[in-house]
Amino acid sequence: MSEPLLVQLVRTLARPITESDRARARLHLLDWLACVAGARQTQVAKVLYQADLGGARRAGWLGGVLEMDDVHRSALLHPGPVIWAAALEAAGDVDADLDAVLDGAVRGYQAMIAIGASFDAKHYAHYHNTATAGPFGAAAAAGSVLGLDEAQLVAALSNAGSTTGGLWQMRHEAGMTKQWHVAMAGNNGYFAAYMASRGLTGTASVLEGPQGLYAATCAAPKPLELDAGWRIHEVSFKPWAACRHAHPVIDCALELRAQGKLTAPFRVETYADAIAFCDRPNPVTEVNAKFSLQHAVAVIASGREARPEDFTPEAIAELAALRAEVSVSEDKAITMRYPEHFGARLNGLELIDTRGDPERPVDEAVIKQKMHTLAAWGGLPPEEAERACALALEGDDAAAIADLLEDWLG
Repeated sequence: MSEPLLVQLVRTLARPITESDRARARLHLLDWLACVAGARQTQVAKVLYQADLGGARRAGWLGGVLEMDDVHRSALLHPGPVIWAAALEAAGDVDADLDAVLDGAVRGYQAMIAIGASFDAKHYAHYHNTATAGPFGAAAAAGSVLGLDEAQLVAALSNAGSTTGGLWQMRHEAGMTKQWHVAMAGNNGYFAAYMASRGLTGTASVLEGPQGLYAATCAAPKPLELDAGWRIHEVSFKPWAACRHAHPVIDCALELRAQGKLTAPFRVETYADAIAFCDRPNPVTEVNAKFSLQHAVAVIASGREARPEDFTPEAIAELAALRAEVSVSEDKAITMRYPEHFGARLNGLELIDTRGDPERPVDEAVIKQKMHTLAAWGGLPPEEAERACALALEGDDAAAIADLLEDWLG
């Protein structure tokens, strides 16, 4: 009888982590800090300021608010907002340095992506993969920072996964449930690791068991890939403040605009999930607009850059006429390439991959500029953006990052 999947996964997390892996993790840390900074003045943040939470704990709610958080395509999830908050909270427990946090993040991304990529279409139709795979990743990240042994780490992942959830119904109603999903995934994973360090045991077959996660939520789960390299290198950065399913058409629109060829009417052809999630010709709220292919095209056609201010109620009202010029349909060939490739065609111009993907990477300068842009949107002065860049890209002090978040959000 083969060993439980979580045991096999945890053993792969003990592989060496190189300076190249840590350098990649630093970029994702800065990217997450940028997303947190930009969300400081959102309605979600205003709710959090009424709660008795520290800055680092509040940050765990905010990394995905602007829809600019990093994303793994085939796993269909956003690791950054879940992993970093859990790793930093664990670091505070044991006074860990930043290298320990970076290593924990690399392992957390690995566990979260591996499990998320094993979910099938039935799962994604009803469950928010960031919420269902997230607790596993947060437990792996926190457990690494806390120095858990193999048995403890298996217990942490199994207990975190045993209470996983996150229904997509929240997409159909106004509310802050998506941020609740992210925060609970990080919190549950961290606490599962903390309790495992105190001796709490778990159920290792929580994935594949007869009443486990796969049986409950999947029709045909995919194999758990255990022999890949560190998968943080597969994660995409998001340049624009919209749902990732809208990014391919934004990229097409920018290319056409640069060529002087972005003219109405606008014909969008893309993959089925992009339409299922983002076919919203008449968005009402800011969240609706971020999940609207029609609004995404209108934003770029109007000369804007798909920044947070381009999805506000004011922008929604101003761009109504342009949205009415956009038609949306599925192209089955593009759907067949998904989710390994998020592509789109706009007025005949097709892009298979999108800026920020590993095939079309952005460099450190782009992430630093994102930090500056979002810090300004969140009401922070330029020196705070520089502070974040220095701590994330050059520093070795995890406590200094916790202090930064306290200053921003405390």
